[in-house]
Amino acid sequence: MFSPKRILVPTDFSEYSDRAVSIAVDIAKQNGSKLYLLHVIALIQTCAVDYCFDQATLDDLEKKSSLSAVEMMEKQLAMFPGTKSIEVEADVKKGVPYQQILAEQKEKKADLIVMSSHGRTGLLDHLLGSVADKVLKSATCPVLLIRKPK
Repeated sequence: MFSPKRILVPTDFSEYSDRAVSIAVDIAKQNGSKLYLLHVIALIQTCAVDYCFDQATLDDLEKKSSLSAVEMMEKQLAMFPGTKSIEVEADVKKGVPYQQILAEQKEKKADLIVMSSHGRTGLLDHLLGSVADKVLKSATCPVLLIRKPK
């Protein structure tokens, strides 16, 4: 029987990610696993049309985004009392979400990724693909996709 010991849970703090965290916590409690919670801050475009941000503004935005993400992770974890009985490590990274998730999986040697499957829809989704789809296709461990309820 599959018994993961290191579970990676990417989060965007949505209600869908809350479901993924809840399920991952249950799995971790059942198997004595360590939970790695990850939020990825997407890279900020430096220029748009004819306007570019200066580096100081970009640095300030990234710092505020990181601090906000840490606060939101603490709030998200507080929603699940089960996290008190398992080992949890939370981290915020900057970059392309699916690439950072895959890098974190390798770095932490996660043997299961639990994530929500929501994201872009329509034409944009077909052109770019979803983060979940890219993780599912490239991960070197099982991926449990949590669908939004109907």
